[in-house]
Amino acid sequence: MLPVDDLGEPVPLPGPPTRVVSLVPSITEALLTGAVDPAALVGATDYCTHPPDLDVTRVGGSKYPRVDRVLALRPDLVVANSEENRPEDVERLRADGIPVWVTAAPATVPAALGSLRRLLGTAWDVEPDWLVEAERRWREVTPPWARAVVPVWRKPWVVLGRDTFAGDVLLRLGVVNAFAEHPERYPRPELSELQDADLVVLPDEPYLFTPDDGPQFFPGLRPVHVSGRHLTWYGPSLVDAREALETALGR
Repeated sequence: MLPVDDLGEPVPLPGPPTRVVSLVPSITEALLTGAVDPAALVGATDYCTHPPDLDVTRVGGSKYPRVDRVLALRPDLVVANSEENRPEDVERLRADGIPVWVTAAPATVPAALGSLRRLLGTAWDVEPDWLVEAERRWREVTPPWARAVVPVWRKPWVVLGRDTFAGDVLLRLGVVNAFAEHPERYPRPELSELQDADLVVLPDEPYLFTPDDGPQFFPGLRPVHVSGRHLTWYGPSLVDAREALETALGR
């Protein structure tokens, strides 16, 4: 039987992939941090910023990759994500005979790490040390002590809603997402609806919130500036993310 990806789609892998294109920044970092031979990664998106010295062919953005550029690299595996990548791009790659492993958008830290464990274990039969350590560090759940609004964009305002990885990260640190029960994963409330909380957590990606661009819209909330990579990426960054986020939160 062929292995299947997170969405249950078969992925023909005759052996460990040796020419890989990653369309997911956090998975790019995961592959290159003690998991696979660095030479196996031949392409990545423009937004794959880690490791900082990454030197591979860039294939455009995650939402709109240059599929022709991906095909030209002749990969034996493309790694994509159900939330970051468009189904039509995945289908075109598969139609051209390229195996594509699509990871699901995880709603929790354990789900994210479990997805990576299955990908790395199935394709390369590896279990990197950082994966084991990240699982250990994020097992504990701190009792709730604060309620937060978490914008990820403005013009219009977009915030974390239900079932998001970043929401679970904060919950494990004792911070309850004010929109965790919203029917949408990324709701677009009016600014007036974003004031009922203790904190406003302001990441530096995908929107670059700064001390001069963000806190002034939430005069009654304590602003907390965090690394978007620590809040939303799942991979090796999770080893350091807990301590970094706790420091930012003042815990």
